[in-house]
Order: sequence, then structure tokens, then C-alpha cells
Amino acid sequence: MRVRIVTVAERNAGDDIATMVRPPATGSASTSGPAPAFELVIIEGPDAGARFALDRTGPTRLLIGQSAACGVRLSDPQVSRRHAALHHAGQPEVRVTDLGSKNGTFLNGVRVADVFLRGGEVVRMGESAMRLELVEAAEVMPVPTASRFGRIVGASVEMRRLYPLLQRLAASDVPVVIEGETGTGKELLAESLHAEGSRADKPFMVFDCTTLAPSLVEVELFGQESDASTGAARKGIFELAHGGTLFIDEIGDLDLSLQPKLLRAIERSEVRRVGGDRWLPTDVRIIAATRRDLDAEVQAGRFRDDLFLRLAITRIELPPLRSRIGDVPVLAQHFWRELGGGARVLPYDVLQRCEAYHWPGNVRELYNEIARRLALGDLEDAARARPSPDAALAAEAEASRDFIESVLALDLPLPRSRARLLDEFHRRYVERVVEQHGGNIRRAAAASGIAHRYFQILRARNTK
Repeated sequence: MRVRIVTVAERNAGDDIATMVRPPATGSASTSGPAPAFELVIIEGPDAGARFALDRTGPTRLLIGQSAACGVRLSDPQVSRRHAALHHAGQPEVRVTDLGSKNGTFLNGVRVADVFLRGGEVVRMGESAMRLELVEAAEVMPVPTASRFGRIVGASVEMRRLYPLLQRLAASDVPVVIEGETGTGKELLAESLHAEGSRADKPFMVFDCTTLAPSLVEVELFGQESDASTGAARKGIFELAHGGTLFIDEIGDLDLSLQPKLLRAIERSEVRRVGGDRWLPTDVRIIAATRRDLDAEVQAGRFRDDLFLRLAITRIELPPLRSRIGDVPVLAQHFWRELGGGARVLPYDVLQRCEAYHWPGNVRELYNEIARRLALGDLEDAARARPSPDAALAAEAEASRDFIESVLALDLPLPRSRARLLDEFHRRYVERVVEQHGGNIRRAAAASGIAHRYFQILRARNTK
């Protein structure tokens, strides 16, 4: 038995690709091999005897809790609505992650945040105990050889295993939630799902929940019976998207007071304009996207469980570019041609730099890098007045070491040394995230996962 316990502070270090639909086995195989299959067996508690199979064919996350959104739904009152998550992904182990539950998740009497199991272990939650059982060795589903879906390009295994599922979703009308870091291509995927489906000749409308104040969101979504400036009725985005697709970007940022109204519009397929008394029918497919962990947002009470259930019929998480092995050169060449590079070959030094960089801004940052190179050519480095990405990382690491050494050389007490290091970290972090979001403080705060007011305090305290 191999067990690795991860501290609470490390809980968010992993990169999961979450889907709630099993991809079909289509296309040619490029990789295969034996992979274990697991079952979760409830051995104690109100649901004793229940068995739940874990998908072994691709990346999947299964929730445990009392909520209807959970694949392992328990009636134990001591178990939280979203208590923990299981993640298999075809590996020889299963990851169990506590989702901030009230009563905790325990292995061998020790409360754990993140634990990797290989079969035979017993995990306890509330009054329930469950054992992970290794069922059999099985062949991994073949990974298709396709290198793109619509406008989404990627030849890595991480992307190719998603394409059959995306083809099936494009042919359906079910709501989809696309999750992933900023810059991974969530809006482009939504466009591709629309363009490859039966609504391709109908409108594709985009609503970004971060661009408007809460007081204006309702009018934008549902319209207004009479506009104060013109006196005419104003259509909302639901009406404008009639027959087509409505893409709601950053759904996790939607104000809590507006979520019931959005839920009604989706469930009833009808909207009422602000100031109006008529319900207007709408036919809209909903695709939503978020950089936030919606499971954690629901658990914290910032996102409604019923709206989550209605939207997350299917969930797809786009992997960050750093996890898409081999895709950086593929995307760099693709963007070079798409942006007008034509017959010219992407310079080898540019390709080397691209492959050496970790791309915190993901695909969007790589796109901007190639566009800059095409626009400036050999003048790029001089115009930007900064070293190559790998050299910049090395210089930054060396500067960090020098700063730590300078603080240690002062021989201060531990609390004062730690405070100086933390202040410097805050200063650098705030400076970087503000730059990444073009100086937009509200977006920078949201990307940091902290309240806008606290972000402002950090920024003011550490501005030099």
C-alpha cells in the first residue's frame, strides 16, 4: 500500500481535468496500457453496501456528499453536501481530496486534506466508512489521433483525450461548464462547440460577469421594457441569443442576488424585462466558463447549489499550457501561420524560447508573444527591453536568493525576518498580477482569489 498525505496548504497544487461525461472510444489509438479499475464500497453508515465504480478511461472527478450533484451521494447527516472528491484519471492510484468539509476526512484516524490511495484503504467521513477496492487490470481507452477541435488546436494527450467528448457535446444542447485558468481558451472552446453544432447559423452571444456592476447585469441579461435614454424597449442578451448559444463568461463572479433570476430564465426558458410584466420565451443553449473552483464556491455559499446543478450537466476543465506536453511548438507554429507568417519559417531561437518558458498566461500569452514577434521582427528584444523568458526566470530566482540572503544577514528575530520576506512577496505578487491584467485592479484582485478591498490594502501597503 502506498499512501501520500498532503497538507491543507498543498491542496490546490494539483491540476485536475474534470468532466462528468465519459468520453467515447473513437479514433485511432496512440497510447494504451494496463490501468487499474476501482470501486468505492460503503462498509459502514446509513448507506452500507452501496458500490460506486470509478471511471478508468480518462480524467474524471467524482464528488462525495449529500448534494444531488455528487456521484457518490450519501444520506449520512454528518457528511457535508460536498464533502470530498475522488480523482482517478487512469493512474494506478486514486486521489481523495477533502473539499473543506465540516467534520473532516480521515485515514487511519488522521484527518487529511489530500491523500493518494492504491486500493484496500478505508476512509471515514462522518458516520460512514468506505473502502477503495482494486477490481481488475484493464486496458486504457485508445487516445484519438486528431490534433484539433474546431478552432481549438492541440496534439498533446491531455487535449486529444477531450476531442471525442467535445464532438459529442457539440451535437447536443446540454449546458456545459468550462473550467480552467485564465488564458486557456475557454471562450474559444465555447465558440467551437457552437460552430460545430446544429445552432452554428444562429447567434453566439457573450456575456462577461466581471465587466458590469451588479446593478446593470439584470438589464444586460434580460432587457428593459423602456430605456430611460431613448424611451424604447431594450432587448437583453437572452433575447438576442434566441435560437443560438449564450456564453456566460466567469459565471463564478455573478452576484449572488442575481443567481436565482438566471436560474429561472434557464429552467423556464423565458425572461421578463426589467420594468415589464410579460414573460418572453427564449430558446438558448447555455455554455458557462469560470476560472474559479465552483465546488469550493458552492461550499462557501458564494454560488447557489441549484444553479450549479442546472449548469454543470457537463463539466470540462481545460488544462494549463504547462501541462500540455508538446503543444507549445504546435501552437507557436499555428499562430505564426494564422497571424500572417506565411511561408516564412518561425525562427528557431523564438521556438527555443517558447519551449523553455512556463507560460503563466497560458495560450493567450503565447499568442501575444507570436503576434509581437511578427510585428517587431528582429527589433523585438530591443523594443521590449527585457531578457528572454528563461533568462528572466533565472535572473528573478537569483534576485530572490540575494534578497533572502540580505535579510538573513541582518540576524533579526524570526518574526521580523519572516515579516520582511512576506512584505517583499506581497509586493512582487501584486505588481505581477496587476501587470498581467493590464492595470485593471478589480480583475487582478479576482484572479488572486481575494477580496477587492483586501487586494487594494496589500497594494497600498507594498507600493514602493
